[in-house]
Amino acid sequence: MTSPANARASAARGPFYRRLIDRVAAIDDGNILRVAFFALLAGTASVLFVDYRELTELAAASPALPMPSQPILPPATTGPAPSARPDITTAPELLQQPLDIVLGSGGQLTLTGTIDPGAAERFAAEIGARGEYVRAVVLDSPGGSVRDALAIGDLVHERGLTTQVAAGALCASSCPLIFAAGTTRLASPDAAIGVHQIYAAALAGSVQDNARVAGLAMSDAQTITGTIIASLTRSGVDPALWLHALETPPEQLYYFSRDEMVSLRLVTDFLQK
Repeated sequence: MTSPANARASAARGPFYRRLIDRVAAIDDGNILRVAFFALLAGTASVLFVDYRELTELAAASPALPMPSQPILPPATTGPAPSARPDITTAPELLQQPLDIVLGSGGQLTLTGTIDPGAAERFAAEIGARGEYVRAVVLDSPGGSVRDALAIGDLVHERGLTTQVAAGALCASSCPLIFAAGTTRLASPDAAIGVHQIYAAALAGSVQDNARVAGLAMSDAQTITGTIIASLTRSGVDPALWLHALETPPEQLYYFSRDEMVSLRLVTDFLQK
């Protein structure tokens, strides 16, 4: 007498079961691995798509997220020990405003305020409208967008303009990139000219942009640093100047002394007090 369990066992050993086992055994090991790999790849792609969609929705839902604050007048540093900050007389509220470009007498174009994204376009339009009248660019800025500063510096160099930082004015962060592009570079012996590390807010135009390129931030910073070194070298400034930027945290500034301005060839001549 055949029990139900014996009947199932017999069926399992029947022709259909044996054919299925034979077909699986006949599959090449390489094909099995390829199928497993593509299945894993498809699963990974699905997870990445879900993550990307969630990040995109989060960015779209937060358009009013504030930009990181610009360090307008951070503590000075000469490495491990803090140093005295040069005297700065420009009001902080003026420095915090988007870059204001004003044409003065004697062909002097004064740039005051933060170098905001789009400042380079406004500067180029002003230069284009004034023709050959502009002779010098007077700087009073805490810095800002590195790309805009480099673009402004390119036009300053192309036009052979003089750059100037007066006593009591500030030229910090990315602003020295404009100053260094001048054919003639004039500064007060006590001028506040300082640098620090590049950070993401200075590279992109918005918080959403920063979030999307976060994975490329290191590569982007290295590329920008290479461009900065090339720009300094083109103008005859010692590229060792930028080592002080690389060594100084974003929340601080390395201010150059009179002797360093000379040794690094940052200044071609000093303004009379």
